Amino acid sequence: MSRLDSFIRRLEAQRRVLDWAAAAITGRDGLVLELGLGNGRTYDHLREILPERVIYAFDREARANPRSLPPPEALVLGDMAQTLPAFAAAHGRRAVLLHVDATTGVPERDAVALAWLPGHVAALAADDALIISGSELIDEALLATPLPEGVPLGRYFAYRRRAKA
Repeated sequence: MSRLDSFIRRLEAQRRVLDWAAAAITGRDGLVLELGLGNGRTYDHLREILPERVIYAFDREARANPRSLPPPEALVLGDMAQTLPAFAAAHGRRAVLLHVDATTGVPERDAVALAWLPGHVAALAADDALIISGSELIDEALLATPLPEGVPLGRYFAYRRRAKA
């Protein structure tokens, strides 16, 4: 498969998963978090399909297209290893949807560099929150859940936050 075809399939899967996740949280109160703003494409899609929600976006720096930037009060800049715990301390476990897109695209490098991330995701997620990610997240509080039909295995990952005992 060409890199172009692979890219197209990734974006199609991403849109399908985001739309599915937005529908899954209908009627639930709570926060929506975009971990890894990047160029702002997924943030922009989330705000289009969830217009009634404030979506907090996290990234090291604001490099997104200006049309895809959240308002300043919903943009959290800095090293997520520090900003996520600070956000959790201020807001608690209130996120009902977390989209995790904080990878470098090199799974071996991410496994080491982002080993801290799943625990921070779990610390932000409300009971039964939906967590969707472009990479696998391993934490005892996160339970893998099936993706919507048509998303190739390994292209995306979905989890539910186990209830705290």
